Amino acid sequence: MRRRLGPLAFGLALGLGAGALAGPALRAPAVPVSEVPLPAFSKVAFLSHVNSPRRTPLFPGDPPFRAETVFTVAEDGFYLRYLHQGEHTGTHYSAPCHFHADEICAQDLDPADMVLPAVVIDVRAQVAADPDYRITVADLEAWEDAYGPMPRNAAVLARTGCSKYWGPSDEPTEPTYFNCGSGLRGFHQPGFSVEAVRWLLDRGVLGERGALGSDTFGPDPSSDPRYRASSLTLHEHRLTLENLHNLGELSPAGSWIVVGGPVNAKGSGAPAMVFGLIP
Repeated sequence: MRRRLGPLAFGLALGLGAGALAGPALRAPAVPVSEVPLPAFSKVAFLSHVNSPRRTPLFPGDPPFRAETVFTVAEDGFYLRYLHQGEHTGTHYSAPCHFHADEICAQDLDPADMVLPAVVIDVRAQVAADPDYRITVADLEAWEDAYGPMPRNAAVLARTGCSKYWGPSDEPTEPTYFNCGSGLRGFHQPGFSVEAVRWLLDRGVLGERGALGSDTFGPDPSSDPRYRASSLTLHEHRLTLENLHNLGELSPAGSWIVVGGPVNAKGSGAPAMVFGLIP
């Protein structure tokens, strides 16, 4: 889903750019502020799935997702629900402490960690032939041949096409989110190879900050039970972004993302509303 923004509305939405992000009139002195030099954008897209206990698939072993109505307009004058869910239910971000006990959690992230230039790697054709496809260094180099050098401290997002199978079904021989529409038995998911992640780290594309994301349960291929793509990424101020949606709305190069969500004390991450900002 994509919306056009007028210049004034867009300026207000982003705090009128980096100057306003650092402006003392908009913050109390103790609030963390990061300068983020943002280019101009004309469109914004939602990159998150709608969170629903009936529709949201859960990674095997995750806590159940339930919604309980606590107050209603008819009886109480207002509507409110109690949500029971894990920190990694639906579209979400993961903080470094999700994989490493000595790394930072959600409350220690900087504002700029959540506003990143986007690199969209389209591997739908490869995934259609192999639902366990591992994104290679050659895929990343082909992107640079087409669009130029990747920006530093970027969100590198795999567009696999698995998102269109979003739903709770895990029937073993049907096309589902759990097998990326292949109908194969067991869990099948594409992701980044270890070599590709190290290539991104070596070049500073994943620098002090940055993110590795996918329109699947996560950036790790199902063939890697050690989750090495996530483990390598989740250091310093880097994130992973999981269960993304609508990545086709972003341009391969030149878009940015904004990650919003709860900042829980000692949080390993949180369900997120992720926005794509498109030139």
